[in-house]
Amino acid sequence: MDRREFITQAIPERRQKQDFSGMARTITGLSPYTGPWTINEVRHLLKRTMFGASIPDMQYFLSLNTSSSVAELLEQINHPPYNPPQPPLNNYDATSPDANCPFGQAWPGTPDTLAPVSTVGARRRSLKSWWIGLQLNQSRSLREKMVLFWHNHFVVELDTISVGTYNYKYNELLRLHALGNFKTLVREITTNSTMLKYLNGEQNTAAAPNENYARELQELFTVGKNANGTPPYTEDDVIAAARVLTGWRNDLSGGVNSANGFNSYFDPSRHDSGNKQFSTYYNNTVITGRSGAAGATETDDLLDMIFQKDDVALNLCRKLYKFFIYYEIDAAAENDVIQPLANIFRNSNYEIAPVLSALFNSEHFFDFLNMGCLIKGPLDTCIGLLREFNVQFPSASDLAAQYAQWDRMRSQGSTLQQNLGNPPNVAGWPAYYQEPLFHELWINSDTLPKRNQFTDRILTSGYTNLGTTIKVDVLSYTASLTNPGDPLQLIEEVLALHYSIDVSVNVRNHLLSILLSGQALNSYWTTAWDDYTGDPTNTSYATIVRTRLETFYKYILSLSEYQLS
Repeated sequence: MDRREFITQAIPERRQKQDFSGMARTITGLSPYTGPWTINEVRHLLKRTMFGASIPDMQYFLSLNTSSSVAELLEQINHPPYNPPQPPLNNYDATSPDANCPFGQAWPGTPDTLAPVSTVGARRRSLKSWWIGLQLNQSRSLREKMVLFWHNHFVVELDTISVGTYNYKYNELLRLHALGNFKTLVREITTNSTMLKYLNGEQNTAAAPNENYARELQELFTVGKNANGTPPYTEDDVIAAARVLTGWRNDLSGGVNSANGFNSYFDPSRHDSGNKQFSTYYNNTVITGRSGAAGATETDDLLDMIFQKDDVALNLCRKLYKFFIYYEIDAAAENDVIQPLANIFRNSNYEIAPVLSALFNSEHFFDFLNMGCLIKGPLDTCIGLLREFNVQFPSASDLAAQYAQWDRMRSQGSTLQQNLGNPPNVAGWPAYYQEPLFHELWINSDTLPKRNQFTDRILTSGYTNLGTTIKVDVLSYTASLTNPGDPLQLIEEVLALHYSIDVSVNVRNHLLSILLSGQALNSYWTTAWDDYTGDPTNTSYATIVRTRLETFYKYILSLSEYQLS
């Protein structure tokens, strides 16, 4: 598809808002979407399933249809079998010398150095920086967005974990199963070293049971709560589940400085081998206690029992809906979307891909009332902008600067109240669950000015670290558009690329006045642009155009409409 064809599709007639007060918010369900496939639909799909919608990605998916686009995002076509990314590297040796891993080498699987300078904090930062790098450089896949979803679902606060490789193995696990089987992921996370440490599973013994993980397993990870906020299971079910899970521990025989301290194992001597009685909610199931190594199989019995409950599929499908569609689930959405998705989930033996495929191919997903209705989270805001404007980062040949700039963007997300790797508590970020505001919590008197400060800075001075600067190249970006010399077409194309809802005539007029510097004739911009492109080495021409474009994009990125996805 050439640029002219792209821009023709990029500016279809915008849909008008309608008043549905007193009615269901939407009346669409999971029937396959068969409507237009324009930049509106592609932008919506990519902004929800990836971090931002870049021009190359939008051009690519416009050349496909809806079902092929979703299949590719789910890695069902045009993707090789999943291959884990290169692990994080030692980028920190200058400040935290690592006796166990040379600079530039992968540190996961090696012991943390504790003295004379501890590498524990440096490895955490390295992991988080690496994670940001993967988001920035993601392939055309839903995997990265799902890793964030699972991180918010199976929360671990990485800063509470003192073993670097534990944190990496947790991320590796989420990444491996991101588009796979949910039940398998629950089984793996239950005995994951990081989770055993975070929710005290390694301290759960027959002599001193610890109920933390058993409670969150049911309340947050699987069954969930009733509509009135009460759990359908009982406190005795939590106690019985904790007894089932006794005996799992981390191998720390050599302390945190041991290379053997990265894997969990089952210790029969710490396991409660008695029978475990569950409530009527679980059909009065009794899990027969076992001694010796067979005690580990009780964990599988527990999960088999839990996954017999319809609530598991419903709970997970509601979470997916709030993450990808909208925070409010009314009766129509429950009946026409959630219940059918839950049936698909159960019938596929808890494979996540069929659920996501049905959702992203549906009329409901592409309903115009579900477009531009979510406030972007901080990571969507920061990473999405960087990807959409093709901001260039240091290459791997300058490893220290590359990781430093990735970390600077992680810090920016934290400033906006989404600290990657460190949700505030085991329930995750409040914007994904806290009634009644949900995603509105991302915007407040503290974060909104900081969002604007970020967009202003990335457009102008940028962020400098270790002799490198990352910023939007407004000249290069604008030159990549279809017809930047025409101010009216430039405005429409930029709005179509970056906005999920329409803006007023007044906004368009103000954007035009910026490009024209208050003059009346459109040629005032066209002449300035032609002068620059005719002699790009002329600093005077470049400065004139750059100044107007920086003001132009600053205004676009400052409006409330830009905060919506």
